[in-house]
Amino acid sequence: MPREQKKQEVGEKENIKVAEETVEEKPVPAVTAKVPEISWNAKTILGKKVLSGEVTDIAKVFSEGAKISEPYIVDALLPNIEKEIILIGGSTGKGGGIRRTPFKRTSRMHKSGRRYRISVMTVVGNKDGYVGLGLASGPPGKHQEVIEKSTNKAKINLIPVRRGCGSWECSCGTSHSIPFKVQGKSGSVVINLIPAPKGIGLCVSDEVKKLLRLAGINDVWCKTRGNSQMRANLMFATFNALKKLNTFKTKPEFEQKVCMTTGKAG
Repeated sequence: MPREQKKQEVGEKENIKVAEETVEEKPVPAVTAKVPEISWNAKTILGKKVLSGEVTDIAKVFSEGAKISEPYIVDALLPNIEKEIILIGGSTGKGGGIRRTPFKRTSRMHKSGRRYRISVMTVVGNKDGYVGLGLASGPPGKHQEVIEKSTNKAKINLIPVRRGCGSWECSCGTSHSIPFKVQGKSGSVVINLIPAPKGIGLCVSDEVKKLLRLAGINDVWCKTRGNSQMRANLMFATFNALKKLNTFKTKPEFEQKVCMTTGKAG
């Protein structure tokens, strides 16, 4: 009898183990982490309204003519904003060519020797109608601080970009280009932005492409005059041209329908 009881106990234990192994494991629900909201010490009226949730659309800020004085406002209203560094500096090579660098170094003579400073230009945008440009300078050796300073300036200088289809060769009515020809100026540089049909692309220099791409413009022609090798003035002239797009008043039909023969509003 004792042997039979032992066999029964061993059999029951084996059955329990098999039952535990055959139990299907329930899937563990995935834990989704909550995205932390941006919080800062708001000092302006607009910043306090954004922080409290009263203002949630950046289009409302520009329609009311409010001034953006804090870069955190742009971070809160445009979470998908991107940035690019413009290559405004350069170092000469042995053959006389220029190797472009993101930092432009300048010097001034002092009685104790030369004093150097570096400058950085940054462009920010969401690729959907909003773009900003900023230039900042600082002492050498603090490159990250100067980049952050120029990025904050670009966010404060954010502007809406008016887009449309103003080319006489294209009447699609979409916002892939600009609605009409516009001119911008900075220093000796003068740039003319001309609407282009869909598929042409950005027929501009590599650094101006960064600004127009972040603005959401896909097709455009340009014509420049002056010392366009001075990239800082070229970028400011392009930014000035995009600003002028908002100063003209046109009919609502102008940006949707363009006459194929004359290029004027139908």
